[in-house]
Amino acid sequence: MRIGAAYHAARTRSCRAGACDGDYVGTHDHRKDSAMKRPLLAALALALFSVPAFAREPLNQNAYINDRLVQARVADLLRRGCPSIDARLIRAFAEARALKRYALEQGYSEAEIEAFLDSREERRRIYAEADRYMVGRGVVNGQPETFCRLGRDEIARQTIAGSLLNAR
Repeated sequence: MRIGAAYHAARTRSCRAGACDGDYVGTHDHRKDSAMKRPLLAALALALFSVPAFAREPLNQNAYINDRLVQARVADLLRRGCPSIDARLIRAFAEARALKRYALEQGYSEAEIEAFLDSREERRRIYAEADRYMVGRGVVNGQPETFCRLGRDEIARQTIAGSLLNAR
């Protein structure tokens, strides 16, 4: 006896015994139940998997993406402001590719990503966030030792910015 047939026989016996959710004894066909459930499950799966595409936030509000862009800017400013810190350029390019791949996987199009990265307004916003981050951690323009201190701290704490830097 096939598994499906065994299941159907067992369910039919339970219906005849009166344990069949109010169905008439002997008239319930459980194979119809599974056939009726398939469209419902398909509709539910479609609704669950399509929600993120509709509920997707704008790129400038995606915290994961924005945090990494701010940290990349922090790393760039630290390497420019501190003579004893260099950029890990290969790592930076790998991180940039990974971030773009992440954005594409989240459903953002190439055109949306390019428009976001080319936007002067968005660039200013990210630069301002990076400036606030650095000032909040004691960096002062014209004082390289403050850039170096934060750079070494970022490297030691293994932050995103720190992973893009190398102290000599």
